[in-house]
Amino acid sequence: MNRYLRHWAGLGLAVGVTAWSFGAIAADVPKSPEVAETGTLVIANTLDYAPFEYLDADGKQTGIIVELAGEVAKQVGAKLDIQRTPFPSMIPGLASGRFKIAWETFSANPDRLKQVDFVMFLKAGIAASTSPDKVASFTGDQPLCGKRVGVSAGTASDFLVDKLNEACKAAGLPAIDKSVFNASTDMVQAVLSDRIDARLDDATASSYFEVTSGGKLVVLPQLYDVAPLGLAVAKGDKGTQDMMVAALAAMFKDGTYQKVLDKYGMGKYAIQEPYLVDSMDKLRQE
Repeated sequence: MNRYLRHWAGLGLAVGVTAWSFGAIAADVPKSPEVAETGTLVIANTLDYAPFEYLDADGKQTGIIVELAGEVAKQVGAKLDIQRTPFPSMIPGLASGRFKIAWETFSANPDRLKQVDFVMFLKAGIAASTSPDKVASFTGDQPLCGKRVGVSAGTASDFLVDKLNEACKAAGLPAIDKSVFNASTDMVQAVLSDRIDARLDDATASSYFEVTSGGKLVVLPQLYDVAPLGLAVAKGDKGTQDMMVAALAAMFKDGTYQKVLDKYGMGKYAIQEPYLVDSMDKLRQE
């Protein structure tokens, strides 16, 4: 499952939306040839996955990626054009030259790296969340054994529970009682109504639900399958790669990056610096 763990449903057609424009060019951030020619920074994005990108109650584009992309546009003195694009179309779109940047939370793998390169800007894994009154019951090296655990159908969490269940059985511990859901919101409600003990999901999404639930959900400390995440650019597109690495590096240096992550409760998923991955041996473990 990839855009790290997402269960995809209801994605719209690709639609270009110019969100805003900026001045104040950053002298040390190079423009890609496309941005230099058009004055527009085009980003393919789904606009449907909070807290990274979504439409607020007024229909305004917002979220971590939207804010970071806005800062990149500011640094290169360009208009920001976020084109709403279904996730499965993104890597083919980059490979065919339809756009230069697909900014989502991609994990790198050998198949994807045959077609695109990545600029890493975040890390995440899989985490369990539960209600505050149940936190103390999750103990030991295998805290999910014997628990009722919800997952989204077909995601990495779904498969991870099966693997963890085998470990429970091998250790002579009670099995995990897995429940499969089609929507994360349904899974949250199942925890709150005590139909399941915990939900297992993308750690970044879990942290977001912890913040927005007002304390009704708590993320457990153990992370599974931790991996760096990145935005995708066309294979070998050095101009775009250099622009994005430099722009993100400036945000890391001046504190903008951490400030945006903290705003959405994602601060603990920061990496040390942005970097290019064009082969699997370039991935860093933090």
